[in-house]
Amino acid sequence: MIQATIRLKIPPQKLESVLKILRAVVELCGVVRGCLGCHLYADLQEKDVLMLEQRWRDEEDLEIHIRSNEYRNLLLALELAVKRPDIRFDTISGSTGIETIEKARSQAS
Repeated sequence: MIQATIRLKIPPQKLESVLKILRAVVELCGVVRGCLGCHLYADLQEKDVLMLEQRWRDEEDLEIHIRSNEYRNLLLALELAVKRPDIRFDTISGSTGIETIEKARSQAS
């Protein structure tokens, strides 16, 4: 699985335009092959900072998406950022849930 994270600070006068683009990206990702999830977040501590988080089944699906016309719209939104956005692509080989908490808590006794 690949997790794509984009964090960007938007000038206040461009925020509405960028939100419109990013909301469309989130809606479209729901029907794109290989997209396991897509969410848009606003930073509560830093004004005008947004984070787009996507999870992809594999690198091939992500690359197909990056070459798409829809991704071009995302790139346009990134160009409106105050400074260069923080972009990360993390490969996740596995994950756990509550069992990690339970295991750690049981060992603390």
